[in-house]
Amino acid sequence: MLVAAALLLVAIATEVFATAALPHAQGFTDPRWTAVVVGGYALSIWLLTLVVKQIPVSITYAIWAGLGTAAIAVVGVVFLDEPLNALKVTALALIIGGVVLLNLQGSH
Repeated sequence: MLVAAALLLVAIATEVFATAALPHAQGFTDPRWTAVVVGGYALSIWLLTLVVKQIPVSITYAIWAGLGTAAIAVVGVVFLDEPLNALKVTALALIIGGVVLLNLQGSH
């Protein structure tokens, strides 16, 4: 289970990196950045296929989507000059709260 959790974190980091690279791909017209994006997404999905052997898919996907969304929002603010406002902070808190609640439900 610990290995699966570690692979899930790597899958999330890979997906976040690929998503952050999207603006550089320029609508998939830059072949190098396009390869980074497509390769990152492919690696992330492959890692998820390994994770769901140990962790239920509903829990895996909730964590992947929730933490990935929160992480890319932070990356957007810190590295991509995206604005941060109270609504975005509230939405991220709700996403994280939803992931926590789903995990609590899955543990019973």
